[in-house]
Amino acid sequence: MAARKKADELTIVRVYEAPVAAVWDAWTDPQQVAQWWGPRGFTLTTHSKDLRAGGHWAYTMHGPDGTDYPNKTIYHEVSLHRRLVYDHGGHDERPPLFRVTVDFIDLGGQTRMEMTMRCPTPEEAEATRRFIQKAGGHATWDRLAEYLEAAADGRDVFVINRSFDADIETLFSMWVDPRHFARWMGPAGSTLSFLEAKVEPGGSSRYVMTSATGQVMYVQLRYLQIEPAHRLVYAQNFCDREGRLAKPPFAPTWPDVMLITVTFAAEGPAQTRVTVRSEIDGTATEIERRTFREAKPGMTAGWTEAFDKLDASLLA
Repeated sequence: MAARKKADELTIVRVYEAPVAAVWDAWTDPQQVAQWWGPRGFTLTTHSKDLRAGGHWAYTMHGPDGTDYPNKTIYHEVSLHRRLVYDHGGHDERPPLFRVTVDFIDLGGQTRMEMTMRCPTPEEAEATRRFIQKAGGHATWDRLAEYLEAAADGRDVFVINRSFDADIETLFSMWVDPRHFARWMGPAGSTLSFLEAKVEPGGSSRYVMTSATGQVMYVQLRYLQIEPAHRLVYAQNFCDREGRLAKPPFAPTWPDVMLITVTFAAEGPAQTRVTVRSEIDGTATEIERRTFREAKPGMTAGWTEAFDKLDASLLA
C-alpha cells in the first residue's frame, strides 16, 4: 500500500542495503533492470534505451500468462546518482498515465529511494493505487532489494514490504503480543492458536495453524533479537506437535530453518512501514535452496493475504 502526500500522488519509500551507485546502476542498466523490474513472475525485454533528458526507454513486460505489456518511458530529468523524472505507463499508441520522480538519497552505504507518482486527478491516482495493488506491483521494489543483496554477496533472500495506517508501537505489538499475532498471521481462511509463547530474547513460541482447506501445520519460533518498536529477529521452523523438527506438508523439500527479520519504520505519526526479510538459516541442500527460490511468488501471495488480515485487525 502506497502512502499519499497529496490526493493526486502516490509515494513509495524504501531503504536498500546498498550504496547509491549500485542502486542507480540497477535502475538504469538494462541488463540489471531485467533481473527485477515488474511483479513476481514477470520478465522484461528492453528494445532501446537513451538515458538522458528527452530520451526514452522502450520495453515490453511479459506476464506469467504470456501477455505482453508494451511500455515507453520518456525521461525529463536524469541527475546521476540523485534523481530520475519520467512519464510512465504509456507507449506509442497510448499517452503516459502519470509522472514519476525518483530520488536516490545516499545514507552512507545504504540508499533511501523516494518515489512519487503524480496522476492527472485524485480519481486517477486512486485507480492507479488499486491497479498496482491488484497486479502485485509493489513486489517490484521487494525484488530490487533481493537483487541488490544477491549482486553484492550472493545471498538469496525474500523481501516484502507493506505500509499500515497505524503508529509504530501499535504495529510492533501486533507482532510480539501472541493474542494479536494469532488474529492475522497466515493466509486468508487460516486460523492460528499458540501452544506456548515466551516472546523474549532467547525464548520461543510454538503454534498450530490450520489452513482454509483443513491442512494442519505446527511452527516454532526462536527469538534472537527484540528491539521494541523497531526490529524483531527470529528463527522459524516447522515441527510436529511436540516441537520436533519436521518438514511442512506442503513442501517436503523446504529448508529446515528460516531466519526472519522484521523491521518497523515510522512514515508519519500514524503510518508505519513493515519490512519482512527471510533467508535460509544454516546449511541447506541445493534442492531445498531451489524450493525456497521457486516459492517466492507463493510467499508473496501468502504474506499479502496475512497483511490484509492485519489491516482488518487494525481497523477492528
